[in-house]
Amino acid sequence: MKKNNQKAFTLFELLVSISIIAILTAVAMTSFSGAQRKARDSRRISDMNTIQKAAEQYYSFSNYAYPTTGVGTSWVGTNGEKVLEIFPTDPKSVGWTSYSYNVGVTYCACAALENVTGGNSSSENCSIGTSGPFYCVKSQQ
Repeated sequence: MKKNNQKAFTLFELLVSISIIAILTAVAMTSFSGAQRKARDSRRISDMNTIQKAAEQYYSFSNYAYPTTGVGTSWVGTNGEKVLEIFPTDPKSVGWTSYSYNVGVTYCACAALENVTGGNSSSENCSIGTSGPFYCVKSQQ
């Protein structure tokens, strides 16, 4: 009678393999979440620069006055020139600080960043009342 020479993995070998896969997955997820934060911050900075350009165009089209509305609105000059299709919203709008737009004679628009070392401003510069790293743009006139 022949013996069955079938080889199989031991329980220990399977546990080691599963542990290695779990560690690699955890490292990959950490790196991925950091990349996501950087991408959202890049989008916020781009949105703030878009708001600044649109506000300056609106200023020149609208008898030297800045737009008074912010999130969720469009900006149309006095002669019907569409300057900003719709005011941008934060890419992580659920449970995250949205954009701030303060206007008077001048304006200041800020976005709270997730990267604690990023940003070009503090909340005191735009009077938005919270702390943390911000990227702000202001009127150029």
